[in-house]
Amino acid sequence: MSLTIRPAEPADAGLIFDFVRELAEYEKLLHEVGATVADIERDVFGPNPRVFSDIAEWEGEPAGFVLWFYNYSTFRGRHGIFLEDLFVRPAFRGRGIATELMRHLARRCVKESLDRFEWSVLNWNEPAIRFYRAIGALPMDAWTLQRVSGGALKKLAAG
Repeated sequence: MSLTIRPAEPADAGLIFDFVRELAEYEKLLHEVGATVADIERDVFGPNPRVFSDIAEWEGEPAGFVLWFYNYSTFRGRHGIFLEDLFVRPAFRGRGIATELMRHLARRCVKESLDRFEWSVLNWNEPAIRFYRAIGALPMDAWTLQRVSGGALKKLAAG
């Protein structure tokens, strides 16, 4: 196995964008992608990044990535990591790359004394759900994700 996981660099902005589009295509959500390479350059590699990314390479070839940020639990009084995206290209699946990417972030949590590692998954994505159960993740059955965006966000902001 020749797997390397490294922090993303500014030159990776286009690659990250490609991964995002490939993930969105797999999730049947390509029509929702409005992000640009410039957005990634600004938010992941700008002067005050709040979003971070790591790249998985298999024998030097880009195989997958994670994009994540720190969150905070007021109940626990501790920071954690929220995984926004995990993606491994189909040609590289079945090699343990997703497991290693998750382990990479879990190690960061432990090293930084973070309290939790969370993410969401589409309810139809059975392969991902099986994978998450296999690594010890449990669903938060009592919670549902809520979102305000677009016109509803503007209406709420306007009062």
